[in-house]
Amino acid sequence: MNDLTRIPCVLMRGGTSRGPFFLDRDLPADRGRRDATLLSIMGSGHPLQIDGIGGGNPVTSKVAIIGPATVPGADVDYLFAQVRTDRQTVDYSPNCGNMLAAVGPFAIEAGLVRAGETSTLVRIHNVNTHKIIEAKVPTRHGQVTYLGDASIDGVPGLAAPIALTFLDAAGAKTGKLFPTGRPLDVIDGVDVTAIDCAIPMVLMRAEDVGVTGYESAAALTANRDLIARITAIRVAAGALMGMGDVSDMVIPKPVIVARARSGGTLSVRYFMPNDCHPALATTGAVGIATAAVSAGTVAAAVAGAADLPALVRLEHPGGRLDVQLETRNGSTVAGLVRTARRLFEGYAFAKPDERVEHAA
Repeated sequence: MNDLTRIPCVLMRGGTSRGPFFLDRDLPADRGRRDATLLSIMGSGHPLQIDGIGGGNPVTSKVAIIGPATVPGADVDYLFAQVRTDRQTVDYSPNCGNMLAAVGPFAIEAGLVRAGETSTLVRIHNVNTHKIIEAKVPTRHGQVTYLGDASIDGVPGLAAPIALTFLDAAGAKTGKLFPTGRPLDVIDGVDVTAIDCAIPMVLMRAEDVGVTGYESAAALTANRDLIARITAIRVAAGALMGMGDVSDMVIPKPVIVARARSGGTLSVRYFMPNDCHPALATTGAVGIATAAVSAGTVAAAVAGAADLPALVRLEHPGGRLDVQLETRNGSTVAGLVRTARRLFEGYAFAKPDERVEHAA
C-alpha cells in the first residue's frame, strides 16, 4: 500500500448528513493537492462513488476539515467542503449546518477543546462564511455523550441533543440579508426571495413552478422539467445577488415553499441544487425561518406575519425541523437542535494527485 497516501480520518454523522472529518494538519496545505486528495478519498467522478467512501448522494458526499481557531472568540475552525459525486469538483462556497452538529464532538475528542463535566460549549468559526456558531455538546466526566433521548426527523433512533446557535447569520456570503436590495424580485415571471442567511438561497412558491410542494424528494428530483426551471431561476438569482456566474457552484440553493399541512409554519423542499434534499439542511432552515418572519418575502406571504421571538416549524420530506428565532444585541439569533454520532475511525487512503476542477 505504499503507493497510496494514508490519512487519519473519522467518519461521522452530523444531523441528516454524513462524511469524513479530518484535522487540517493531516491534509495537504496546497489547495490543489488537498482537493485531489478529497476527490480520491470520496471516489468522485462516478455516480456511486464506487472507488471511495462517498455515499453517491450530496448529503453523504461532504467533508469537514477542523483545526485550531484563527479568529478571536472561537475555539476551532471548521472548513466545509461539498464534494461533487458526478464531477471532479470540490466546492467550498456553502456551509453545512448538519455536518456542523458533529464539529463540536469531533473537536473535543481530537483534543482541541477541553470537555466539561455535564456539557461543553464549543465556539465554531465557519471558515466558509466567517461566522461564529455555538454548539452545546453533551459531555460526562470529560467524555462526549452520544446516547440520549433526542430525535430529529430524517434520522432513525435517539441520540444526545446538540444545541446549535447561529449568531448573526445574515450575509453569510454576500454581506447582506437581501443581496438584491429587495425582499421580493421577479425572475422568469416567478416571484422569488433571494436571501443570504447562513447560506444563500432563492425561495419561490411551489405553485408558481408547477408543483404542489408536498411531493416526495425522489419525485421532485426525477422531475427534470422542474429542475431545469429552478436551475434557470437560481442562476439568474445568483447574478442579481452579485455572485456572478453560479452555474458551477452549489449556491444559491433553490427552495420551494407551500402552506404547511401538519400544523407547522411552512412546507419546504430544499434543493442541493439539482437534487431535492431528503430532509432539510440546517443552514437552509435558518435562512428559510428568517425569511418567514421578514416582511415582504415569498415565505412570509405564504406563512403569514410573525414577530420575534418566534418558533418557526418547517415541514420537509422527512418530517419537520423547528427553528427558534430571537433578537440578541440587535441581531437575529437562530437556535435549533441536531444530533451526531461517531461512526468509524481509522485511515482514509488517497491515490496520487490527479487533475481537478476548482469551484469557489
